[in-house]
Amino acid sequence: MSTTIATEALTVTAWRDYDPEACTLPGMYLGEVELTGPMGEESDRVWDMGARRVRLPETVDLADPGAAGRAVRCLSLVRDLTARAVLVEWKLRLDPAAADDTWRALSHLQPPQRLGGPADAAADLRRWRDGHYLCKCLWRQGPGFVQIRDRRWGDLRRFTADEPQYHQVIETLAYGAPTASVPAAVLADFLEERLVLEVGELAWWLPYRVNRWIQEAMAI
Repeated sequence: MSTTIATEALTVTAWRDYDPEACTLPGMYLGEVELTGPMGEESDRVWDMGARRVRLPETVDLADPGAAGRAVRCLSLVRDLTARAVLVEWKLRLDPAAADDTWRALSHLQPPQRLGGPADAAADLRRWRDGHYLCKCLWRQGPGFVQIRDRRWGDLRRFTADEPQYHQVIETLAYGAPTASVPAAVLADFLEERLVLEVGELAWWLPYRVNRWIQEAMAI
């Protein structure tokens, strides 16, 4: 099991359709959904309920080290639902002291409705929205290897590894884990490629395993 951080209850609001007008029709509103289990299982449950639009009421705060566990749970939900092309309504606050392009490391996720923290957050959010598309940063497991395909920086970057420990680290960090819980050398490789985000004392795996393809696999 990859989840190594304590779970916290999250409450989201869900609808069966992404269109605001359609969401007003009878039977579209799924109400508030409390997520208390491992986030991988909860993401599946939200999808299986029929949710195609999900709203996180609270701001995901990456500037507060004390809220790292909760932030990672929220980011995991956004990532997993983005992979399924679910419309996610959420708000994000970045650490003003972090790298200027932290938003770009997250730009494969559904863009937030509001972005705070850096002085130029409004401009960053516009760039995020203008450049977002599905399958921008994903990973796949082949026979005896893992591969990441990353277009967050404009060009296509590929990272392929056949060593079992790389896959093991991905599984460990999928829903967040202490940075000290994984081999330092593998973590350093992933950090250098901007495939892992450090949130407080936790490390979190950024790419998603795509669930819905928008074009032929050869183009991805």
